[in-house]
Amino acid sequence: MKITDVKLTVVGIPRTTGFVSKHVIVELFTDDGITGIGEMSDFSHLPRYSLDVVDLTASLKMILVGKNPFDISLINKELVSNYPEMMFYYEKGNFVRNGVDAALHDLCAKALNISVADLIGGRMQDKIKVCFPIFRHRFMEEVEENLEVVRKRLAQGFDVFRLYVGKNLDADEAFLDGVKREFGGKVKIKSLDLSHLLGWKEAVQAVKRLSAYDFQMVESPALQNDFEGLHQFRMKMDHLVSEHVWSFRQLSEMIKHDSVDIFNISPIFIGGLTAARKAAAAAEVAGKGCLLGTTQELSIGTAAMAHLGASLVNLNYTSDPTGPELYTGDVVKQGVRYEDGYLIVPGRDKPGFGMELDRDLIARYQVEDLSWGDVSVHQLQDRTSQTKA
Repeated sequence: MKITDVKLTVVGIPRTTGFVSKHVIVELFTDDGITGIGEMSDFSHLPRYSLDVVDLTASLKMILVGKNPFDISLINKELVSNYPEMMFYYEKGNFVRNGVDAALHDLCAKALNISVADLIGGRMQDKIKVCFPIFRHRFMEEVEENLEVVRKRLAQGFDVFRLYVGKNLDADEAFLDGVKREFGGKVKIKSLDLSHLLGWKEAVQAVKRLSAYDFQMVESPALQNDFEGLHQFRMKMDHLVSEHVWSFRQLSEMIKHDSVDIFNISPIFIGGLTAARKAAAAAEVAGKGCLLGTTQELSIGTAAMAHLGASLVNLNYTSDPTGPELYTGDVVKQGVRYEDGYLIVPGRDKPGFGMELDRDLIARYQVEDLSWGDVSVHQLQDRTSQTKA
């Protein structure tokens, strides 16, 4: 079997906040008539530059056409040569490699008539506990809006939440106090996510202030790639510390500096399922915990993470992938499902990821390019369309 063509389709799908996230749907065609699908998820991030999709398509055709899709390691090696790791959280090359690698896995599993989870090691579980995100407060009036999010999502079965913090600590504290007063033990806060907004010393002060409330871990409490700062924060805190993994050099430095307790692993940030499995194995060897992170993917990207998580022996913390719940649309005929706060791993009765493209939905959401127009910095950071200054 050989890859005969590559198709990239850009879609722009609104979140419930009104912010439009752009994704690239990947299709790999073969001479056997089997098509693999993947997702380059949520390009609408800083840094503020975009890729030319026509040029990207031509480049990927040069790399992929004529290749045996089962040569996943060899293809990934060539992808890294063309789209290298850059030690940056939202590096667009990682997004590209993730979408292609996902499509390769979907294609190979379909060729074997098995699920991707079975292709990469077999299922350890059929559902994955997840948490719902509460986006960062900039204004005090957003506290009640976010408490309403908790009410709504708790009624849907989501009882664990992660809170982005660090821009308005008064509002963060008011929200945590509101959760404690209204919901008590019915709701758990998994993490406070500082998203590298503060240096580690400032993060220590912020987390100490919020430590009167219950939460399990702190995420990204130092500037990007400040491994010593992460270590210093960890030594001064009683809470567990987690960090996203976005390159193998960064992963190595975090292990070397003993910077974290938990590796937050997401294929989109490390560059695909192949790389994510390596990162999870490194965490296991280093005696660190794992959780699945997210950029808030559509159903294809979320299904890929579900299959990854189902196959890991060391997925030992509540994970983050709830992207499909945050969008007003999708591109597949039947999206991933959530039940009682769990992501259900799809594909027991379908090969690959268990996802089928819906051409009508793709046509509805298709856009020309990955540019942002006049979207502001705070909108890119906080994933909101609010216009408050």
